[in-house]
Amino acid sequence: MGDRNHLSHHRALSLEDGASVVFHKVGSSGSGSGGEESGSSGGEESGSDERTEATIYLQGNNNCNDGQKTTLCPPACCVRSRLPAGGGEGSEKPTTCPGLGLFYAFLSTVFFSIIALLVKTIEGIHAIEISAIRCFFQMLFTMPLLIYHKTGFLGPRDKRIYLVLRGFIGSNAMILLYYAVQQMPLADATVIMFSNPVFTSILAWIFLKERCTIWDLVFTVFTISGVLLIARPPFLFGEHRRGIEGNYANHIKGTIAAFAGAIGAAFTFVVLRKMGKSVHYYLSVWYYAVIGFIECIITLSVLGEWKIPYCGRDRWILMLIAVLGIAGQTFLTKALQIEKAGPVALMRTIDVVLAFIFQFIFFNRAPTMWSLGGALCVVLSTSGVALQKWYSNSRKS
Repeated sequence: MGDRNHLSHHRALSLEDGASVVFHKVGSSGSGSGGEESGSSGGEESGSDERTEATIYLQGNNNCNDGQKTTLCPPACCVRSRLPAGGGEGSEKPTTCPGLGLFYAFLSTVFFSIIALLVKTIEGIHAIEISAIRCFFQMLFTMPLLIYHKTGFLGPRDKRIYLVLRGFIGSNAMILLYYAVQQMPLADATVIMFSNPVFTSILAWIFLKERCTIWDLVFTVFTISGVLLIARPPFLFGEHRRGIEGNYANHIKGTIAAFAGAIGAAFTFVVLRKMGKSVHYYLSVWYYAVIGFIECIITLSVLGEWKIPYCGRDRWILMLIAVLGIAGQTFLTKALQIEKAGPVALMRTIDVVLAFIFQFIFFNRAPTMWSLGGALCVVLSTSGVALQKWYSNSRKS
């Protein structure tokens, strides 16, 4: 046999169970055809007749595969058998806390209810001015978020017309809601405004060609019936109207404003569906704030209604309305990202309950039977729409 110069390198890796993996790398040179080492031999031959052999020994306290060379690691000693499925600790997906989406929806509902309460408590300030101040602060809070997410301030070119529509219709719906809250009882305005999911289904059928069932028409009839019970128009209920807050003319104005605001909110949801997920949420909020602020400033200048609140308390309330509005929209968006739309819509029915509670506690006004009947019709209708959509989507998935 020819002379050989053996170069051996050893490396050991300690394992949790005391086993060690030893790598032997043997390099040889010479004119011989190859030799035999203690262990298995194998490798690649080159023009210079150099041979590299690699052997793996498993050594451990459990004497697994002791004294034998192997190319496959037995299951009892294999490190991979001890790793979790999916490739280790880093590959485990974090699980979402059950009910977190519903909790976010509950928080958004509470914030929106508090906003309506604060708007009701402010006196001497026009609803358009309250909307302008909210839009102004919303612009200030949204601008850093757009810069952080690098979304730009204009959005995709083919979606800008929808963003403008979303901003214009959404800001008008907000103004109408605030005006309705100032003109009629808080609970009644909230109930009428809450009827927008029913109209969303009808408008989505008209503009988006979504499927409309007989149940959607039934829920629409129930909703309109609830609005009529709250408004109590003279041609249906006569001139004897009890439980009306203030002037009946203002009550009718508030009812019309709330109903128009509900239609506007439904149009907003249809526009958002048309845009889909290709437009970042904060960009939609940005258009909502900018267009609403410009519209409110122009309208206030024409009407001459701009005035600084006399009381420092009202100034703080106006800023609080803006902050709570951003928080409510953020939590509602996060809820829709985690939870399905059906359960979120059902959680939003708490808004009606909170409106009645706030009206009784802060304004000492017990709801009338007409208001309770109208609220029941609207809540049942919106809940029915949510459950129907939830059931339909569950069957598809």
